[in-house]
Amino acid sequence: MSDSPPLFLLAAGGTGGHVFPAEALTRELLGRGARVALITDGRGSRFSDELAVPVYRIKACPLGRNIFSKIFSVLKMGIGTLQAALLLHKLKPIAVVGFGGYPSVPLLFAAAHMNVPIILHEQNALLGRANRILLPFAKTLATSFPHVKNMPATFKARKVHTGNPVRPDFSAMRQAPYPTLKEDEPLRLLVLGGSLGAHIFSPVVPKALMLMPQNLRQRFLVTQQCRSGDLEDTRAAFAAAGVETELSPFFKDIPERMGRAHLVISRSGGGSLSELTAVGRPAILVPFVGGHAQEQTANAQAVAQAGGAWLIPEEAFTPEALAVRLEALLAMPTTMAKTAAAARAWGTITAADNLADCLYKTVGLPTPKSRIAWADNPDISGNEFTLALSTRELNE
Repeated sequence: MSDSPPLFLLAAGGTGGHVFPAEALTRELLGRGARVALITDGRGSRFSDELAVPVYRIKACPLGRNIFSKIFSVLKMGIGTLQAALLLHKLKPIAVVGFGGYPSVPLLFAAAHMNVPIILHEQNALLGRANRILLPFAKTLATSFPHVKNMPATFKARKVHTGNPVRPDFSAMRQAPYPTLKEDEPLRLLVLGGSLGAHIFSPVVPKALMLMPQNLRQRFLVTQQCRSGDLEDTRAAFAAAGVETELSPFFKDIPERMGRAHLVISRSGGGSLSELTAVGRPAILVPFVGGHAQEQTANAQAVAQAGGAWLIPEEAFTPEALAVRLEALLAMPTTMAKTAAAARAWGTITAADNLADCLYKTVGLPTPKSRIAWADNPDISGNEFTLALSTRELNE
């Protein structure tokens, strides 16, 4: 039996909602002395360079809509599965952990056929398509939400509620108290729309503030994530309303800004809600209606029912409706503070620890509690692993 520490192979789609929980788990596993490698697609470059773990890319793509694109998708996934099988044979991980997204499918299919233990993590309150397909092969389904819709009753015994791991910067802000809001003091409003901003917020938020009495709208200090193409018009609309704003397609210091915010307007992806509730800030949630199975609506409903947010469906998210809601909240600072407390009570910063415990239990290993970083291991290259099945590279 090898004396090497266990190797966990993590598979995640390249979006932040998949990569960030994988990154948080990686930090926890490395701190326990385990080895970690990541499988993703080309977008997975956003995985933190600070962790210095191997990042491997294999062929994967979503299922096409017409017959030709579907055939292409199947062929590409087949190549990805073969790449994954060769990778599993080389690395011999003790388990693979899937965080959803189509790039995780080839690896997990290969793991299932090679009898490598599979642990799935579901970020949403509604079971995603990739995880629904792979659930029969999994030993454990770790969930971010206490209750997950669309999960077959026969698999409920495999479910473990761990929460959704968040990045350290958000965990650190959990200690920041909710900022008091006194009469005539500025209200700091943070508007977020996912990795690139949500277009709907750009016309609605400034128009809503314009509808409010001047003495109220001048109290708002707005920080808004805004698409590049919307910046000029949105900035002009806020200026016409006489509202002080800071607009950008991307903010590097979102945890700090969230800690200072009195109120957040946001989409309701699993990652966004885990960060909001980890910090504990009240939010108006506007679920994205273009999701495959309305995951964001299910997420928002769960947090709203816990008293940590207010849900406004996108079709009802009008300047008039938002103006009424903002004016009411401005007059009820105690309500916002209570909602912040409920959001914080619902959230957690121990999800990475919980998920790591779940992994060790699933594979039947003692759970190490010491946080000792393992030295660079000699048997895994730090470079991207490329499996060439022809004279050309297959992981372009």
